[in-house]
Amino acid sequence: MKNKGTLGKVLRYIGRYTPLMILSMLLALLTVAGALYIPIIIGKAIDLFTAGKGAVDLGALTSLLIQTGIAAGATALLQWLMGVINNRIAFDVVRDIRNDAFRHIEELPLSYLDTKSTGDIVSRVISDADQFADGLLLGFSQLFTGVVTILGTLVFMLMLDPWITLAVVVLTPVSLLVARFISTRTYSMFKLRTETLGEQTALIDEIIGNEKAVKAFCREDESIEKFDEINSRLEKCSLRATFFSSLTNPSTRFVNSMVYAAVALFGAIAVINRGTAGGITVGELSCFLSYANQYTKPFNEISGVVTELQNALACAARLFELIEEPAQTPEPADAHVLTDVRGDIKAENVSFSYVPDKKLIEGFNIDIKQGQKTAIVGPTGCGKTTFINLLMRFYDVTGGTIYADGHDIRTVTRRSLRSSYGMVLQETRLISGTIRENIVMGKPDATDEEVTAAAKASHAHSFIKRLPNGYDTVIGEDGGSLSQGQRQLLCITRIMLCRPPMLILDEATSSIDTRTELKIQDAFAKLMQGRTSFIVAHRLSTIRDADVILVMNAGSIVEQGTHDELLKRGGFYAKLYNSQFEGN
Repeated sequence: MKNKGTLGKVLRYIGRYTPLMILSMLLALLTVAGALYIPIIIGKAIDLFTAGKGAVDLGALTSLLIQTGIAAGATALLQWLMGVINNRIAFDVVRDIRNDAFRHIEELPLSYLDTKSTGDIVSRVISDADQFADGLLLGFSQLFTGVVTILGTLVFMLMLDPWITLAVVVLTPVSLLVARFISTRTYSMFKLRTETLGEQTALIDEIIGNEKAVKAFCREDESIEKFDEINSRLEKCSLRATFFSSLTNPSTRFVNSMVYAAVALFGAIAVINRGTAGGITVGELSCFLSYANQYTKPFNEISGVVTELQNALACAARLFELIEEPAQTPEPADAHVLTDVRGDIKAENVSFSYVPDKKLIEGFNIDIKQGQKTAIVGPTGCGKTTFINLLMRFYDVTGGTIYADGHDIRTVTRRSLRSSYGMVLQETRLISGTIRENIVMGKPDATDEEVTAAAKASHAHSFIKRLPNGYDTVIGEDGGSLSQGQRQLLCITRIMLCRPPMLILDEATSSIDTRTELKIQDAFAKLMQGRTSFIVAHRLSTIRDADVILVMNAGSIVEQGTHDELLKRGGFYAKLYNSQFEGN
């Protein structure tokens, strides 16, 4: 079957809870035994009335009723305990799968996350896991109990009358064939439904996350139209999957009614023939009918469970697909941990491309010494930010080598490498939490005095004090109601607090007013003293004092030197610089 591999993976997760599974199965056996014992007692009670001896033995009847009550109470208690254990197993398994999925997301290369929809990934971890939990819980609750009930009733019926039991067994495969025929055709339908749901979640995430752009460009109608199209497809595939899966229950019920009718017919004949070979009492017929009902009922439940399991396994398959995505290149067992970082950075003949047949960076060479302030400039798409990604090992070079303090960065632990840099990007990254929590991300043990000093250095202290609760003000995801400039000031404050040995500033002041920018540049100048710094800038007037300016074009360094040297050459940099002042 298509989902055979997925089922095996699920069973491996369930195997972690083998003791609980054994206990659940034991409780299921006791529950079924109790349920099967009750019809025997009731049958005996009926025989007391039909014995034909006149007065009914009330003492014996009372004893049988008490036994029935005790058996029913014990069965109900055991069933409740089994439900508690099954809930524990199901939700623990889903918790484990979710944990593995989220941990793996943290290990995935950025190349995967950059090419996949965030909404679809969220849908897998949240929605698909929830649907999987529902199907798994239903399976635990009904599947094993149903199987045990079928086997148990079959044994008891054989003890009562083998011939009537034979009629039941002969008709049973029809129900199984009907259930199998329908279930094997619903897996692909449920898989399509979960994929379409992921597509819809991705669109909702995209639209809500960019609602300002949607409204600014008057794209509300187009967004609604696109949502309606996906929503219509989701409706159709959901209806189709639900319709076909819903055929299972009435189809098997029809077959099971035939079984019940056959038992009633042959049982009535056996009662009439009582006293001859194969005859049974009215009480035994009542018991037999009860068993026949209990025997056929699990087939309805199991057929429904199988359908739900198809949906659950389709959801699990998407989760495992995420978990099994190749992780980022593992670190060597003897990976070096950078300590006492000086900040010497060297790139030798580095090449890189996001797509194998489309070259981006090629023949890239630099040699940056400790404490140098290096600016990287060039037209959009020339590879500036890509080179920063390579420095941080967000991506690995496809050719050549980048060295940090003489170590190939592929032989250095990612944690020690990345903690050696302080990054401020044009695109801010804030978490949902307090202002203080956002600032101390790089230095969790920072004191209040250190936080305040860093905020004053970045000129963020004044606007923070104006907030309702100051540094304890809670902001939403990506800064909530803060302006873009205020968000960027908070990101700069982080760097001022942790003071890393190397800095990367990628349009770090692009959203800040000119007056504040001049103050922050002065603060950055003090922070950069003795630290290796990389500055990506489009406004070339902000990098005049750089020790070296790397001018990139089409993935290669076409010029390098100081600002004055490059202007005197009258080359590519001079054209870029002068173009920013033309017409002013």
